Amino acid sequence: MALTEEEVAGLRRYLLNGGFLMVDDFWGEDEWFVFHQNLKRVFPDKEPVELPLEHEIFHCVYDLKKKPQVPSIHGYWGGRTYERWDAQEPHYRALFDDKGRMMAIICHNTDLGDGWEREGEDSGYFHEFSEKWSYPLGINIVTYAMTH
Repeated sequence: MALTEEEVAGLRRYLLNGGFLMVDDFWGEDEWFVFHQNLKRVFPDKEPVELPLEHEIFHCVYDLKKKPQVPSIHGYWGGRTYERWDAQEPHYRALFDDKGRMMAIICHNTDLGDGWEREGEDSGYFHEFSEKWSYPLGINIVTYAMTH
C-alpha cells in the first residue's frame, strides 16, 4: 500500500463523513507495518484497536465462537489456515472516530474475501471456510456498519 497525498486526504474525508472501510487479505508483520504507516498518514492521532471476540461485530447476526482465519483457496494445505510463518494469528482491529463510531475494520492475517469469491471452485473449501466463516462475518460486518 502506498497512498498518494490526494488519496490520504480523500480517505480521511470519506471516513470522517460517515464512510466505512473494510481492509482484508494482507498477511504478516511487514504488510502490517506498511499498512499501519499509511493509516497513520490518514489519522496521525488515531490508533487501531484489537476487537475482542465479545465485540458486537462478531455476534450481531451470526454468533461466531472464534475470530476466523480464512486462508486463500491456494494457501490451504492440510488444515493449515495461515499463509506465512509470521501470520499465524488472525487480527481484527478497528479504527474509531472521536464519537466512538467504527470507521474501519482491519482484517489482518486472514482472507475473508476468498471465501466470498471461490465458492464454486472447491466444495470442501466452501463448506469449511465460506459457509462457516466468510459469509457469516461478512454479513455481520455489513450489518454492523449500516446500523451503527
